[in-house]
Amino acid sequence: MRRLAARGAAGDAGEVAPPAADSTDCAPGRSPSPCRLIDLCAIWDAGVFLPAAVAAAWKGAPSGVPRRRLNEAETLSSVQKAQLQRLEAARPRGPGSGDRGPVPRMARQQPPPWVHAAILFSLLSLSTAIEIPMDLSQPPTITKQSVKDHIVDPRDNILIECEAKGNPAPSFHWTRNSRFFNIAKDPRVSMRRRSGTLVIDFRSGGRPEEYEGEYQCFARNKFGTALSNRIRLQVSKSPLWPKENLDPVVVQEGAPLTLQCNPPPGLPSPVIFWMSSSMEPITQDKRVSQGHNGDLYFSNVMLQDMQTDYSCNARFHFTHTIQQKNPFNLKVLTNHPYNDSSLRNHPDMYSARGVAERTPSFMYPQGTASSQMVLRGMDLLLECIASGVPTPDIAWYKKGGDLPSDKAKLENFNKALRITNVSEEDSGEYFCLASNKMGSIRHTISVRVKAAPYWLDEPKNLILAPGEDGRLVCRANGNPKPTVQWMVNGEPLQSAPPNPNREVAGDTIIFRDTQISSRAVYQCNTSNEHGYLLANAFVSVLDVPPRMLSPRNQLIRVILYNRTRLDCPFFGSPIPTLRWFKNGQGSNLDGGNYHVYENGSLEIKMIRKEDQGIYTCVATNILGKAENQVRLEVKDPTRIYRMPEDQVAQRGTTVQLECRVKHDPSLKLTVSWLKDDEPLYIGNRMKKEEDSLTIFGVAERDQGSYTCVASTELDQDLAKAYLTVLGRPDRPRDLELTDLAERSVRLTWIPGDDNNSPITDYVVQFEEDQFQPGVWHDHSKFPGSVNSAVLQLSPYVNYQFRVIAINEVGSSHPSLPSERYRTSGAPPESNPSDVKGEGTRKNNMEITWTPMNATSAFGPNLRYIVKWRRRETRETWNNVTVWGSRYVVGQTPVYVPYEIRVQAENDFGKGPEPDTVIGYSGEDYPRAAPTDVKIRVLNSTAISLQWNRVYSDTVQGQLREYRAYYWRESSLLKNLWVSQKRQQAGFPGDRLRGVVSRLFPYSNYKLEMVVVNGRGDGPRSETKEFTTPEGVPSAPRRFRVRQPNLETINLEWDHPEHPNGILIGYTLKYVAFNGTKVGKQIVENFSPNQTKFTVQRADPVSRYRFSLSARTQVGSGEAVTEESPAPPNEAYTNNQADIATQGWFIGLMCAIALLVLILLIVCFIKRSRGGKYPVREKKDVPLGPEDPKEEDGSFDYSDEDNKPLQGSQTSLDGTIKQQESDDSLVDYGEGGEGQFNEDGSFIGQYTVKKDKEETEGNESSEATSPVNAIYSLA
Repeated sequence: MRRLAARGAAGDAGEVAPPAADSTDCAPGRSPSPCRLIDLCAIWDAGVFLPAAVAAAWKGAPSGVPRRRLNEAETLSSVQKAQLQRLEAARPRGPGSGDRGPVPRMARQQPPPWVHAAILFSLLSLSTAIEIPMDLSQPPTITKQSVKDHIVDPRDNILIECEAKGNPAPSFHWTRNSRFFNIAKDPRVSMRRRSGTLVIDFRSGGRPEEYEGEYQCFARNKFGTALSNRIRLQVSKSPLWPKENLDPVVVQEGAPLTLQCNPPPGLPSPVIFWMSSSMEPITQDKRVSQGHNGDLYFSNVMLQDMQTDYSCNARFHFTHTIQQKNPFNLKVLTNHPYNDSSLRNHPDMYSARGVAERTPSFMYPQGTASSQMVLRGMDLLLECIASGVPTPDIAWYKKGGDLPSDKAKLENFNKALRITNVSEEDSGEYFCLASNKMGSIRHTISVRVKAAPYWLDEPKNLILAPGEDGRLVCRANGNPKPTVQWMVNGEPLQSAPPNPNREVAGDTIIFRDTQISSRAVYQCNTSNEHGYLLANAFVSVLDVPPRMLSPRNQLIRVILYNRTRLDCPFFGSPIPTLRWFKNGQGSNLDGGNYHVYENGSLEIKMIRKEDQGIYTCVATNILGKAENQVRLEVKDPTRIYRMPEDQVAQRGTTVQLECRVKHDPSLKLTVSWLKDDEPLYIGNRMKKEEDSLTIFGVAERDQGSYTCVASTELDQDLAKAYLTVLGRPDRPRDLELTDLAERSVRLTWIPGDDNNSPITDYVVQFEEDQFQPGVWHDHSKFPGSVNSAVLQLSPYVNYQFRVIAINEVGSSHPSLPSERYRTSGAPPESNPSDVKGEGTRKNNMEITWTPMNATSAFGPNLRYIVKWRRRETRETWNNVTVWGSRYVVGQTPVYVPYEIRVQAENDFGKGPEPDTVIGYSGEDYPRAAPTDVKIRVLNSTAISLQWNRVYSDTVQGQLREYRAYYWRESSLLKNLWVSQKRQQAGFPGDRLRGVVSRLFPYSNYKLEMVVVNGRGDGPRSETKEFTTPEGVPSAPRRFRVRQPNLETINLEWDHPEHPNGILIGYTLKYVAFNGTKVGKQIVENFSPNQTKFTVQRADPVSRYRFSLSARTQVGSGEAVTEESPAPPNEAYTNNQADIATQGWFIGLMCAIALLVLILLIVCFIKRSRGGKYPVREKKDVPLGPEDPKEEDGSFDYSDEDNKPLQGSQTSLDGTIKQQESDDSLVDYGEGGEGQFNEDGSFIGQYTVKKDKEETEGNESSEATSPVNAIYSLA
């Protein structure tokens, strides 16, 4: 984990804002003000104010959030800054305004970008030209102009910029080539409104070249005239290449060669590059490279250089066109006419090709010494290109010192040395050393550094009150020393009217007792042979009382413990004095934690909580005073107290980065994440939470630095962690073959990136283009620490190699293939393997083998000589040449042995003498069956077999096994169906006995035996019958344990699936247990027909474990075990038992009684009316005289939906058991036992019986049933 820049307070000026996007200085394409030393727009765009990644995210931030960060800096009075610039002591010399106070917790953090921004604005306030509020009279000031060397595109209209400000607004005119340029006389030329910018329009025709020249803009009002630079206007040119026919260039192999480009002169100079006529780039290296002048240099020419032609191309900037020169064709004379690719990598390539080696010599520059002049601030480019065999190496040195490491850079394969931003210290002697194994040579370059004029003290605008003194200073340096010329309002100072209040002393103009008449714009022009500088500075004489330039009663919020500067921008002439007060106190703030600069800024060295309050600044001069107030609020810093940590993760895993933040609760906190200093896109694999970032399924692209940015309106804290993802290695590259021999080659490669997991192995693969083109085979494997290996090769293979890197994560993609290398041929050194002779029919033999691969063929036209003869007959060998991998010998006797040989042969000869292999011709079915088959019953499931061997000549092949076929004919138990599917048991080899097992007991079986060879089964033996004795039965089926109540347990089971004899009964063993306590085991025996049993529980708590098995005369069979269900929860049971004592239950019973009473009243009323209402149940059963309830006038009110509960309790197995009482409420009172289901639920019913007369109608009894009313409510 790495901590980054932490916190930015409201800095020098509190909150600060970026420069307005629509301001003139930041308009796209505009050049900076000539009076500015720092281009504010460029600084902002370059990310000085913000980190690059934060700046990218900044643009999308809602308005009023962090964008307000710099707005206070805009309130700085540039007039005040420039006025006090004249007093050098006014500049603070200590640390910048954003420096930290001595707070240990923050000491390890870098100053945040906000503080840098505040410092920068302070520097700008001390270095910008003087500015007067625009509502006051002032001379013109040039604000924008074109560059001195202004090159334009001939296809566009010409634009020469010149803008200025002043009060009153200035007017403009131009000179061209030092003569007045009358714009009105040229219809193509116009001047923009309220601007001096010239527009030359060619839409109606005209040649841009007619307007080339030197232009200068004059901005004038009644207080003076300001001048622009002298702008040299040039039209871009991209002339065509002259047509020429180039003869082939003939050169001896190994000789140096220069192909000259000589591009047509363009403006600006074109970019040169070399390509072939088919637009393929020319590969450059230390042997072949392009010089700075555009020529193509060959240190030594090789035969391979003839493979392409060479064309020089020039790309012109403005027109974006590329012009191509006619190509050069090379003809290389050589002593080795074959361009054997294997010699390119030969360790002594030149001698192998018969090229004489020679010492280096310089192709550019010529000779042993040269000189070069460069201007200060430009780039110095020194170049040395040498020829020689082998190609020389170039090294650079400086005489009497080292190369400037911070500015020096080697280019073009060390043939060029570039030193950027040259200064006088870079002058001296440099030399390049060219060396190869034949010797070395050096060239010395004497470098002289000259300088165009550059400012030491640029004149600044001067604002004075009447009677004040002042001075304009114009100091510049250069080489040669520049001259200084003063002008006033564009005219030489010598020809200007005399001014007794003005005195010129070289580079300084002194003003004494200035008056209103002294107002003017002065120009300082300093020049030498390398250039010039022109600066405007006006003298303005004003009598202005103090005024405040910033908004009144600003709120400045700052961060605790930061250094902060409060600015109070003001203007006045004479320069007012400024004092600060806090909370209306009478004492001036200065000293201790406060420091007041001479420009009026109040610096608080370290903000504390007690510094919060209202600050008043008062500006006073002889003409009056002005004041302003600033309210300062102190906020707690934003702090990441739990930072993300560096992590290493495998692909596919999940990673969480923590970021927990403390901040001032009055500020809005925003937590965002950056990846590699760019805003992080939160996709569907990422989850951003308040205090963490989670990445699911980590991929290789997730590797990088993750920065948590916790920011408020005032500050931010950053914490960075690096996520390392272990991935597969990158592919190796740049495969090279060296040390070429007949049977070996050295392969060298450059390892790829291991992606954070060390490479453990390299696999070298090869491909050949004869037998299996395009198919890659593994050749060898090497440790991950090597990148070069000697590979053993086979003859007559056109090899191509590639390399795969392996680490713990996986394998890389294969490298690009190497160049091909073919080995010479030879006779085979081995014969095919896995030779076999087997019959596919009874009268043939098929000879097969595994064909040899490309690496064992050793030559073209690989074929096989196949030989065979019958074994032990010593007959002559039969032979045939085969190109495939099989041969069939026909008309063979049945199953006789043959001697077989297969020999490899190619065009270079035969392989070694092959080994002899024994094969057999085809088999036929056996002719005889086993005899005298005897069976002995071993037990109820197995028998033993014994038989006589058949004669070998009847087998007619290789004896595989004796095989028994048997099937279950029937069971000795009546009415038991059995499967008569045939089964088999094999006895491999020449055996005479065996055992057949896994038979069913108490069954009748039949059995036959056969002889088996490779062709199949022979004839079947005589069928034998046998009977298996009685055995033990299988386990009883579907053993069920049910617990209908707490007193009994019901057991049920079914008969065994396989009785395996006559059942004589069942044995039940059971034992009670409660936790770790186990009772005495009880054994019960049952008759074979009994399949049910009820166990009376000894107590309602214990559980039971049952084991049941069936018996035959042989004994007991496999037992099945079950346990009784767990009893109901005791606590829950007690709670339900006391339900009758609950208040809600008593209330429910009272409500039921009240409903019954109301029902009786309703029935009485209906009866008194004389109506008859027949009562029916839901089943619509007609009421007949046979219904006893009708006879006595009574009827039941019951709930059909709950009918199963009526007088019953459901047991564990779903059966219904009649209860002792139907409708007694005593069962639910305090003195009775409640009835409960298995799960503890309450079971009960309420039946009301009343005498009632017969009534007529079809209404159901449910309509008036109070119990049904209760159920309907539930």
